[in-house]
Amino acid sequence: MAGLGRGCLIAFEGLDGLGKSTQLERLRDWLLARGYAVTAVREPGGTALGESIRTLLLTAEAEPTPMAEALLFAAARAELLARVVRPRLTAGDIVLMDRYLESSVAYQGYGAEVGPDAVMALNQIATGGLLPSLTLLFSGRGFAERPKDRIEERPPAFRDRVREGYARLADEFPHIQIVEADRPPEDVAAHIRRIVEPYLEPKGEARG
Repeated sequence: MAGLGRGCLIAFEGLDGLGKSTQLERLRDWLLARGYAVTAVREPGGTALGESIRTLLLTAEAEPTPMAEALLFAAARAELLARVVRPRLTAGDIVLMDRYLESSVAYQGYGAEVGPDAVMALNQIATGGLLPSLTLLFSGRGFAERPKDRIEERPPAFRDRVREGYARLADEFPHIQIVEADRPPEDVAAHIRRIVEPYLEPKGEARG
């Protein structure tokens, strides 16, 4: 498994509106109840610089070029890893990330047509080559009625390219596992726990 020290990095990925953030919170609470140290972060964000970049990227007032967008995501990611993720992995935490580098490859590489190889190369620099131990890739129709940010408002062809990008990544990288999200939330949460358990170090004090 990829990671630093005793830590474990788990990323939540997929198209918007599939319940990723809700399921991340459920997994965090389950892990905490079992005695694990957990850090949960979102991308872009998690630092002062990252939150500023998030506002810039997701508001309608800002419309960077596709390459500039990819660079901004990578900058926020590099800052988050340096200030939060790597230190917590070294300390032995399980780090749960609401999006990671696969989002950039799918959204900017395929969706915005910057090119997956170019975006992956950029993120090799931003992340120092740190891949997740596990990526949970959510698949499904999503929720039609929800507020949309600037990226989510792009045309259906963009979403189709993003979906194709995620499918190609899942075929290429064995650490990516599919989570079918079009099920009751409790069923999805139980499925995620079954996927995650083999990645966890035993905890003698853990319960249930």
